[in-house]
Formats: sequence, structure tokens, C-alpha cells
Amino acid sequence: MIEVQDLHRHFGGFRAVDGASLRIEPGSITGLIGPNGAGKTTLFNVIAGVLKPTSGRVTMAGEDITGLSPHVLFHKGLLRTFQIAHEFSSMTCRENLMMVPGGQSGETLWNTWFGRKRIANEERALRAKADEVLEFLTVSHLAEQRAGQISGGQKKLLELGRTMMVDAKIVFLDEVGAGVNRTLLNTIGDAIIRLNQERNYTFVVIEHDMDFIGKISDHVICMAEGKVLAEGSLAEIKANEQVIEAYLGTGLKNKDQLEGAPT
Repeated sequence: MIEVQDLHRHFGGFRAVDGASLRIEPGSITGLIGPNGAGKTTLFNVIAGVLKPTSGRVTMAGEDITGLSPHVLFHKGLLRTFQIAHEFSSMTCRENLMMVPGGQSGETLWNTWFGRKRIANEERALRAKADEVLEFLTVSHLAEQRAGQISGGQKKLLELGRTMMVDAKIVFLDEVGAGVNRTLLNTIGDAIIRLNQERNYTFVVIEHDMDFIGKISDHVICMAEGKVLAEGSLAEIKANEQVIEAYLGTGLKNKDQLEGAPT
């Protein structure tokens, strides 16, 4: 689905991403871990078009997408969420979801004058889809709630719901569990697994919580100093001495501490 080849992103003399190469297989859920400053979010930003790479190449299903802008990638089915949820706080949760699909008839002045019936039909269809998404995520009771008034975990669910309003092929989730209580985190994890199994979504997830990564991920990639350090199952990653040293600066004798190490 995604192949990254020798990707670099430099900020002056600082190499946030320094020759990273990786592959994301279609239909997988990949966990991306690593110590603070490893370059994980910068890698997301480059792949998703938020930042231009200094050098290197990104392909999606064989197509070169290097440096394409986020709105172009959005229409190709590549979406990402952020560590801090971005919602329209004064709009309801349902309205937040209905805003997502592009090219709506109501976006043009001409149609607001002469295409009112078409606009009304589109809005009915979008409302029905938004309600279906909210029900899938088990938050249909929030449909009329203003998005700025819901909890941080519910906002993360709403962001996940946005990806369901379009034909998403691959979704990059950046610290989906940050500030989320355990109950809601389990709900988010269940939704990710269902979207993967039932709708064939491909996910890449940056997350601090190793239990959560172990629950949802087929494959785990560990970054350090802007490079891919190791990859494999979570058990293999936790047993890798290079990974342990990157987190803790120690040897294998302290490998059990990796369970609670920051990513």
C-alpha cells in the first residue's frame, strides 16, 4: 500500500527523518513506535503531504505520491489524524461528519440558487451516512452534541469517524490514545479492528500504549534518530536489544521495562 524509500526531512542541520525506508502492506494494521524525537510524526507529515521531503520517495499502490499536497492525497484515499483532535467545535458531531466529503453541490453559489433539490438530496444522504458512522462507533447519542463539548476520547472517535465518510484506503493515526481513558481507548481499538476486518482499511498507528499496540497491530516498526531501527511482531520488537537501548540506554537485562517506555 505504502512504500517509503530512503526518506529524509531536515530542519536546518537537524535530521528529523534520516534515511527511513519501510513498507506498509495492504489490509494491515502497523504500529509505529520509538523514543521521543525518533521522527515518527515527521514521517507521518511527509507521507501525508503536510511537509515536503528533503529527499527520498513515497509510493502508494505503486504510484509516486512524493510531495503531493494533503487534499490531493485525501482524494486518493490517504488520510491522517493528529495528536490533538481538530473538530469544528460549534457544530454538532453529525455536522462535523457531514462536512467531510468534498465536491458537495452546496459548495457553489450557482447550485445554492438553482440546485436546491440536488443539495437537499445530498444532505439527506450525508446525514444518513453520518448517523451510520456514529452508530458504528457506538456514539450515536452524541449526534446532536456540539463537538467542542465532548470529551477528548470522543473527539478521537469523531476523527476516526471522519475517515469513514469518504473512501479511505489507508489511515495514519497519530497518538490516538493520548489523553483517552481506558474504556474509550478500548472502544477506539475495537473500531479500528472492525474497520480493518470488515472494510479492509489499512492503518498505521503511532501510540504510547504498548498494550494497545499489541491488541490492534499485525506488525510493529520501531524508529530511532530518524531511521527504522527494527520491525516485526511486538514480541520480537520487545526482545530486540537495539530497541531496548534506544528506549532505555541499557541492555537486555531491563527489557521488561519496555512495556511502559514512552514512544
